[in-house]
Amino acid sequence: MLLWGFFAKQIRRWHAYRRTLAELSQLDDRTLADINVSRGEIVSVARRAAAVA
Repeated sequence: MLLWGFFAKQIRRWHAYRRTLAELSQLDDRTLADINVSRGEIVSVARRAAAVA
């Protein structure tokens, strides 16, 4: 049972990463600047979002 919980958590993290990456990638540079994120930081922001999911 513990193994299934680990896999479920990894899947949730992967989904959070992909969702965050997709949403931030769709924003224009001005909107990203408004939330204080540069285009080059999108991957690291998505990784941090997945780490807390």
